[in-house]
Amino acid sequence: MSTDKNRATAAAILPLVGGPDNITSIAHCMTRLRIGLRDRSLVRDEALRALPAVLGVVEDDTYQIVLGPGTVARVTPEFEALVAQAREAAPTPTPAPAPTPVTAGADGKTPQAVTAEELAAQGQALKDARKARNATPFKLFLRRVANIFVPLIPALIGCGIIAGLGGMLTNLGWLPTLVPALAAIASGFMSLIAVFVGFNTAKEFGGTPVLGGAVAAIIVFPGVAKIEVFGEHLSPGQGGVLGALAAALLAVQVEKWCRKWVPEALDVLVTPTLTVLVSGLVTLFGLMFLAGEVSAAIGDFANWLLATGGAFAGLVLGGLFLPLVMLGLHQALIPIHTTLIEQSGYTVLLPILAMAGAGQVGAAIAVYYRLPRNGSLRTTIKSALPAGFLGVGEPLIYGVSLPLGRPFVTACVGGAAGGAFVGLFNQLGVGFGSSAIGPSGWALFPLLDGTSGTGTTLAIYAGGLGVGYLVGFAATYFFGFTPRMLADLNTDPLPPATPGTTEPTKEPALA
Repeated sequence: MSTDKNRATAAAILPLVGGPDNITSIAHCMTRLRIGLRDRSLVRDEALRALPAVLGVVEDDTYQIVLGPGTVARVTPEFEALVAQAREAAPTPTPAPAPTPVTAGADGKTPQAVTAEELAAQGQALKDARKARNATPFKLFLRRVANIFVPLIPALIGCGIIAGLGGMLTNLGWLPTLVPALAAIASGFMSLIAVFVGFNTAKEFGGTPVLGGAVAAIIVFPGVAKIEVFGEHLSPGQGGVLGALAAALLAVQVEKWCRKWVPEALDVLVTPTLTVLVSGLVTLFGLMFLAGEVSAAIGDFANWLLATGGAFAGLVLGGLFLPLVMLGLHQALIPIHTTLIEQSGYTVLLPILAMAGAGQVGAAIAVYYRLPRNGSLRTTIKSALPAGFLGVGEPLIYGVSLPLGRPFVTACVGGAAGGAFVGLFNQLGVGFGSSAIGPSGWALFPLLDGTSGTGTTLAIYAGGLGVGYLVGFAATYFFGFTPRMLADLNTDPLPPATPGTTEPTKEPALA
């Protein structure tokens, strides 16, 4: 039955994105189905948002349909299968019907009441404007770097939870014979993560993936301990994911140079040999040392920042994370998170940044109660809140707070307060973080790890979420609306739902 449901979701999405011939690529991350499109105008945005399984849509370098964690991993294969079947059955492109144009009212003016659909349209306009601003070489590079690490997130999450389970069993003294097996399962991926980073880097930047992996594998090879650089012996894993990223980027450039100058008759022998040899030597006698220094500096700085200015640092990080997401600059944090996890087993930054989502949830609940007559917007909030509690914030951001304006700012205030709470305890010596990247909100609880025990760690994170919810709610409730906004927004734009009566549909209470 579950498979039928996922296939039904995929079948409902496919015609609304222009049909199989409008699809150029299909992929997914933790929460989103990412689709490459030939013709953006064929997408029927409002119909997509109306699907029960769709939590929202985000347009960036690809068209992204938010389905939520777990669901997206099951719907994507069904979607890929439907596209493949449709192309085999009907190779001739069949354009999908154009989206129905939106017309103004009879008086030619926009109605005073604002619906969730109109807010979503405003959110789409903001996303389009952001996309145009983000098309800079630096931000495009950050997106490509993110594409390297995003496919690794499921393994990071799985191994992180297994490591947490092993730690819990150790603390309880249960199943001592099983603990070493869990440790091996959890650590195996992390010990070779550099290879996966190298493979994905070469793939993303146009090289041969296995050559990128081969060069990156040098970093984790135990024999590097016999090599002396700058008067010191290298250590296996030195440089970590940053070294693997740099090594694979170099390998791509060497390979492209070889493809250009090496005769075709010799290409199969010369190109891979030169690529691995040249990139390998530079990696051993330069990149590993430099990347190791940078990685150590990142770890030392993160620990120093929270140990000396934890509350203030948490306030700044928690308050600015939502704007960073809007600007696309949050992608630069992915390799930093991965480096911290590689060094200490967890990233201390993610629980603080997750407070931005808590502020967003609190702000959305305040909007719900401040606009009791706007049934359309309240329905949108109710449908998006469960995902928001689990750390999927796009529906609330693009469907509620960002197009409203002021509630987006007050959501950031809530995130700053939650971040300051968590940062304060880091400053007091209770350090903890997440053993994987990707989830936030309540979904982050199973991945938390720290130096002060599981109970203390969970309590502090839960306290931070509570502070974020409360401050985000209070700031939005009291400061999120001007009198004019309330007058314009607090009107029910929904028509009566029961035929033959004059009573409008009654909005159920917020669950």
